[in-house]
Amino acid sequence: MKRLSKEAIIGYSSGIITGITYGLNPLFGMPLMNKGAAIESILFFRYAFAVIILGAFLVLAKQSFKITAKQAGILLILGLLYTSSSIFLFEAYNYIASGLATTLIFLYPVLVAIIMLFLRVVPSWPVWLAIAATFGGVLIMTRGSGGEAINPIGVALSLGSALVYAIFIVIINRSKAISDISNSLLTFYALAVGAFVFLGKIILSGTVPTAGITEGADWLNLVGLALLPTVISTASLAIATRNIGATKASVLGVFEPITAILIGTLMFREPLTLNIVLGITISIVAVTFMIAVTKR
Repeated sequence: MKRLSKEAIIGYSSGIITGITYGLNPLFGMPLMNKGAAIESILFFRYAFAVIILGAFLVLAKQSFKITAKQAGILLILGLLYTSSSIFLFEAYNYIASGLATTLIFLYPVLVAIIMLFLRVVPSWPVWLAIAATFGGVLIMTRGSGGEAINPIGVALSLGSALVYAIFIVIINRSKAISDISNSLLTFYALAVGAFVFLGKIILSGTVPTAGITEGADWLNLVGLALLPTVISTASLAIATRNIGATKASVLGVFEPITAILIGTLMFREPLTLNIVLGITISIVAVTFMIAVTKR
């Protein structure tokens, strides 16, 4: 049996970490939303704290913050994409269960494959089979246990989050201009863009930044959001994408819906219907099959 290379071990490990940590979004975000904290405030503090943590790490590691104008443009786009993904996800929490919303984002590996098609990387038949099966799984997942429909707005927002996340992954994988930027520095600038975006939203909307954030536990939740599903998840995603490629890195996000569903069920007592379990199972099996069969 062929041994995994060092790059593969690092890449697969990082991909698993990405899935688990991103699936922790509901654990830290839902308690804040339930207390009435505005989404823009939650995400501003999340990104601002993440930038501070990463900035301190870069300074201690004596890494240069210098980038070219072209790199700045690409990093700006990456920041806006990642920011949009967060906005769509947290807005989806207002319409559908947090575990289901985070699970629907797992469509992003299939979306990555479709985007690669437009980049003239033609998927093989297992990829197309996985695409069909995964969307079938989503249709099943978005029906209630009694046949009642789950709010389509929440589903659309979750799918929007998955789409921009997929574009984010493809750019990291394909852009030669940022190939020499360290994973930490790439993450720092992408999150810095998000912090400024949400600060602007707070100012324009007249939102009180600390509304609903009144206790020490609330601030700990914000730090948790900044550290695990933001800093660690984004940095490990960049590491995985660069070591094993965009598609394989994205499929390891299978740990994301598992984590999100477990948290939603165990922590927030969200319903775990047969349709949701069946839909998730079909989607996970389909995407895993796509990676196992294809050799790219």
